[in-house]
Amino acid sequence: MDASVLIKTIVWWGFGLGIVFGFIANKTNFCTMGAVSDVVNMGHWGRMRAWLLAIAVAMIGTNVLAYFGYLDLSKTIYTGNNFPWLAYIVGGLCFGVGMTLASGCANRTLVRVGGGNLRSVVVFIYLGFAALVTLKGILGAFRVNVLQAPAVTIQFDHGQTLSALLSGVGGLSSSSLQLTLACVIGLAILIFVFKDKAFRKSLDNNLSGLIIGLLVMGGWYLTGHLGFGENPDTLEMTYLGTNSHLAESMSFVAPTAYTLEYWAYWTDASNIVTFGVATIFGVGIGSFLYALLTKSFRWEAFSSAQDMFYHIIGGTLMGFGGVTAMGCTIGQGITGVSTLSLGSFLALASIIAGSAITMKIQYRIMMREA
Repeated sequence: MDASVLIKTIVWWGFGLGIVFGFIANKTNFCTMGAVSDVVNMGHWGRMRAWLLAIAVAMIGTNVLAYFGYLDLSKTIYTGNNFPWLAYIVGGLCFGVGMTLASGCANRTLVRVGGGNLRSVVVFIYLGFAALVTLKGILGAFRVNVLQAPAVTIQFDHGQTLSALLSGVGGLSSSSLQLTLACVIGLAILIFVFKDKAFRKSLDNNLSGLIIGLLVMGGWYLTGHLGFGENPDTLEMTYLGTNSHLAESMSFVAPTAYTLEYWAYWTDASNIVTFGVATIFGVGIGSFLYALLTKSFRWEAFSSAQDMFYHIIGGTLMGFGGVTAMGCTIGQGITGVSTLSLGSFLALASIIAGSAITMKIQYRIMMREA
C-alpha cells in the first residue's frame, strides 16, 4: 500500500477509535480522577474497578498481539533501555496534582469539551500549550537536562519490560515469559475486579472497562502492525502515521500538544494529522454525539475567579507532567502498563499518589473553612 494511503488509513481508523472512546467515556462516566476520588473520599471502588478492568483487558490483549508477531513491543516509547526514574516520579506527581485541580485528567477534559464544558476548553488550551513547551520549548530543556539527565537515568541492557528484567526465569523465551507475566497479572486483576458483586451488576462499569481496554489493543494493532511500512523518502521500514514514528496507542497529553501545533502551523504542508491528533478530535466528537443523542449537552462555566485559577494551574501541571512522565492516566496508566514497562508502573503509581495527596489536602482545607 502506498505510504500516503496507509497514513490516511491509520489516521481515519484512529479517528474512529477516538469517537468510540469519547462516546463510551461520556456514557459510562469513565474518569480516572473520579475513580481515585471515589476510593479516597468515599471508599467506593466501582469506577476504579472499571479502570483496572481496562488495564487487564489491554494488558492481555496487547501481549497476545506481541506473542503472535502483530506488535513489536520494543518499538514503543515505553519499553526503551533508558529508565529516567526522576522524570517518571516528578511527572506523575505533577499530573496527579494537576488532574485533581482541573477536575479531571486529559481524556476526561476532552470528554467534557464535547459535552459543552467551557472550563475544560480552558484546561485543554493550557494543557496543550504546557505539553508543547515541555516537548519542544523552554520546559523541554529542564526536562531533558535535569529530570532525564544521565545521573538520574538507569540504563537497562535489554529494555525495561518485566520480561526483560526477569529474562531466563523458568527457561522461557522472552516472548513466552512476557505473555505469561501479562496473563498472570491480568488474571489477578480480573479476579479482584469481578469478585465484587456490585461491580458485576454494573453494566456501565463493565462496558467502559472492556471497550476501553479493547480500544487500546486496537490502537496497538493499528499503528504497530497495519502502520508498519516503507518510508518513501528513506526507503526504510518504519511506523507511519504516528508522531513518534513508533507504535502508539491511546494517549492524550502529547497528542493535545501536537493538535495545537497542527492548528498553529495549518499552512505548513509538512505538518500533517497523525494517529494521536486524530484520536483527540475523535474523543471530543464522540462525546459530543453522545451528549446530543441523550440531550445532555449543556454549557458550563467557571463558578468563580478562583475556580478558573485552579483549572488553569491544573491544566498546566497536566501538560508538563504528562509529557515528563511520558503519558497520562490512559497513556501510561493503561497503554504503557499494557506493555509491562517498569516506567509505566512507576509513573502510574506517582499519578495516583499525587492525586490522592491533593484530594486529602483539599478535604482538610474544606473542613477547616467549614
